[in-house]
Amino acid sequence: MTKHQTHTGSGCPPCDKTALRRLLRARRDALEPQQAAQSAAAAQRHLLRHPVWQSAKQVLLYMPVRNETATDLLLHDAWQQGKSVLLPRCIPDCPGEMCLAPCACAADLVTGQYGIAEPDPATCPAVDVTGPSFAPQVAVIPGVGFDRAGNRLGFGAGYYDRFLALPAMQSAVLVGLAYPFQITDSLPSDPWDRPVNALCTEEGLLWL
Repeated sequence: MTKHQTHTGSGCPPCDKTALRRLLRARRDALEPQQAAQSAAAAQRHLLRHPVWQSAKQVLLYMPVRNETATDLLLHDAWQQGKSVLLPRCIPDCPGEMCLAPCACAADLVTGQYGIAEPDPATCPAVDVTGPSFAPQVAVIPGVGFDRAGNRLGFGAGYYDRFLALPAMQSAVLVGLAYPFQITDSLPSDPWDRPVNALCTEEGLLWL
């Protein structure tokens, strides 16, 4: 199989990024709510039990949309343990751009322009990603798909590509949180892509 071919574990024929993105999003959207919730809860518990999560002081999470793997257990555990939690916030009128903002409790969340919960800009100013206060030890990353080398198939807008290139992110442990069917054998990748360090599904936490 070449670098520009991929297939899922279910015998799907080789696909390009666009076709694979469409296929995986359709499978994710088709999940029953109870099935999605059970799978996401099991995946999160694997990470919650790991020392890399337990010892982290600052964590970067995401708020799910359209049946993405939920992060609710991680979020509430981080708040309960007094971790500094950073969440993405889209920047209005800047497609493909997002900032990161602290979020200390559920009351800090509002619905953003794409229907995604995000830190309230009125009370949660964006963190300076070039300053010393930005130093996440763990970053939980969403994706349409991942491969077994940690390469990530994103949403096509480049949101995460930009912030994963930040200097302070180079020391963060990147964890791809996903459903098992989102893990493929191989994905096309570009030189600037940064693979995740671990894949976390209901089946376990796989370090790469």
